[in-house]
Amino acid sequence: MTITIKTPEEITKMRIAGRLAADVLEMIEPHVKPGVSTDELNTLCHDYIVNVQQAIPAPLNYGRPPFPKSICTSINHQICHGIPSDKRLKKGDEINIDITVLKDGYHGDTSKMFSVGEPTIAGKRLAQVTQRCLYLGILQVKPGAKLSAIGKVIQAYAHSQNYSVVQEFCGHGIGAKFHEDPQVLHYYHADNDKIIMEPGMIFTIEPMINQGKRDIKLLPDQWTVVTKDHKLSAQWEHTVLVTDTGFEILTLRPEEEGWQERMVQ
Repeated sequence: MTITIKTPEEITKMRIAGRLAADVLEMIEPHVKPGVSTDELNTLCHDYIVNVQQAIPAPLNYGRPPFPKSICTSINHQICHGIPSDKRLKKGDEINIDITVLKDGYHGDTSKMFSVGEPTIAGKRLAQVTQRCLYLGILQVKPGAKLSAIGKVIQAYAHSQNYSVVQEFCGHGIGAKFHEDPQVLHYYHADNDKIIMEPGMIFTIEPMINQGKRDIKLLPDQWTVVTKDHKLSAQWEHTVLVTDTGFEILTLRPEEEGWQERMVQ
């Protein structure tokens, strides 16, 4: 395992890429409404990233088979990596939009849950608990701490709310590469006890929390992952820097200002 410690110059570029990724989520929010197709959302994001931000949508043509779109849109029981299509959103849907921007050779990666119209009680609660899982994980980030602390607190809180944690997908180191070491598990595993956080590490935390069981199924498109029991799933993601004293969220949106104070309410 090779974990890269970012230089001050690289951190500056990562801050820019992270801010751009967050900006895309802010830009797209007014467009997430009943009747819009996920392909239309994809086009809006693609054009914004390429033409306004002068950047590259990292998911496009990534992987094998090549991912065919510029963003991921995962609706209701879709856990992650949903491919935008002509499917139109309807009232009560919960959708995760996952954005990764490549700017000047560095990546910013973030995702957010959106409610389409008035949310259902179940959908709203799952989204809120999952966001709290993300924030609890972020609060564990500091020099000298074990990487496993992130997964331990996420798993404990999700289970306390009678939800399950997807284990087949995890957070990851990020920088010049879209996916780097380390793997940031969202559940406790002893392997992550061996990894100690250091200033200059940058990785994503992106818990996927299921309303039902944690079992998953990969669809024939070889990308879209769904819950096996077809119950709801939610995900939130941030790119996080380990600083000398704690953490810095590189993809924080203005709407999240004061999140730490709200956590203790």
